[in-house]
Amino acid sequence: MTELEDHLREQVAILSDAGLATDEAFLVAVKRMGDLDSLSREFAREHSDRLWKQLVVSPSAEQQAGARTDAVVAFGLAVAAAVAVKVPALFGLQLDEDGGFYARNASFFVLPLLTGYFAWKRRLALAMVGWLAVVFLVAAVFANAYPFEPEGSTESLVALHLPIALWLVVGVAYAGGRWSSVDGRMDFIRFSGELFVYYVLIALGGGVLTAFTVVLFESIGIDPETFVGSWLVPCGAAGAVLVAAWLVEAKQSVIENMAPVLTRLFTPLFAAVLVTFLVALLVTGSGVDIERDQLIQFNLLLVVVLGLLLYSLSARDPRSAPGVFDVMQVVLVVSALLADAVALWAIGDRISEFGFSPNRTAALGANVVLLANLAWSAVLCLRFVTGRGPVTALERWQTGYLPVYALWAAIVVVVFPPAFGYV
Repeated sequence: MTELEDHLREQVAILSDAGLATDEAFLVAVKRMGDLDSLSREFAREHSDRLWKQLVVSPSAEQQAGARTDAVVAFGLAVAAAVAVKVPALFGLQLDEDGGFYARNASFFVLPLLTGYFAWKRRLALAMVGWLAVVFLVAAVFANAYPFEPEGSTESLVALHLPIALWLVVGVAYAGGRWSSVDGRMDFIRFSGELFVYYVLIALGGGVLTAFTVVLFESIGIDPETFVGSWLVPCGAAGAVLVAAWLVEAKQSVIENMAPVLTRLFTPLFAAVLVTFLVALLVTGSGVDIERDQLIQFNLLLVVVLGLLLYSLSARDPRSAPGVFDVMQVVLVVSALLADAVALWAIGDRISEFGFSPNRTAALGANVVLLANLAWSAVLCLRFVTGRGPVTALERWQTGYLPVYALWAAIVVVVFPPAFGYV
């Protein structure tokens, strides 16, 4: 900034000596220097070494104190999450024997603490904190009051859908008073993507740590299997969520765009896979194999497609014109829409043949929810690419649709167990 200021002053002095008034000389000098984005890019090229130093430059004393407090709180909550995983063992509930209980309650070991972390950081009003706590309390009642059949379908569905419903509660805390705005919800989407990336990196490091732990202790005749399976992995997995959230908050100014970068890499690849799948479907005339495992994988693929669309939107300048990547996104969304229609047809066939079951009904509902999102997303993408609509309309649609996922997940948690006899 000092060099830019000196250069501007020099240009103003030269123009003033040439006979221009001071205000005229200033305007001409600024015009010659170019816009802010161009100057920033030029400065980055010429002084990349300085930029790297600025990324790790020591903050002020006040900033250091705030960062230390933030880190202490986050790591304290991470320890609390790790301890919470072992609290049920005090009441005779063991991880290897009571897997259903731990699966249903996994969300409550982590998400209330994560919500509390953001409530503290965003200084939420006590009334808002109270309402968020009530939601967690009600969810805990539904997760534990129902008489589930051990290892039944409804218990598995509750364990799968409860974190989805409660993730919206985390989003409300994260956005603070901005949840009702598109920007607030989009910031939460960005956070979710970065959290996933950081968590995967931590998990990879944790896997290496676990492997070394096993090798080292086995070399001296000690079997660490019980410690690793009952303590290290479950406690570490819970605490890592809080650590990852803290890393996203602390380092977002440095590598905030990691998820969108991965999006630009994988969008063409997923589009190619979906197009190839549809072509193979037409050529072979084969139907989609809708067994439980394949159906879950198929739905996850569609969720990934929507995630790619969301994170590309999160990093896009709404003022820029449509380009090749936007056309690729249209191909991705339309291909996903057609693939989802094929899956929906196959699910309908199985239901008509074998009747409704918890898994088939949940799959049908999830596909309808995804189909509605993809259908209107395809329309908005086409409008944008053809110049008949702004990209902000697609952003509003995607961020506004988030509560629909949470609502469907809540329906599965609350309604499905009694509707299907808790089996």
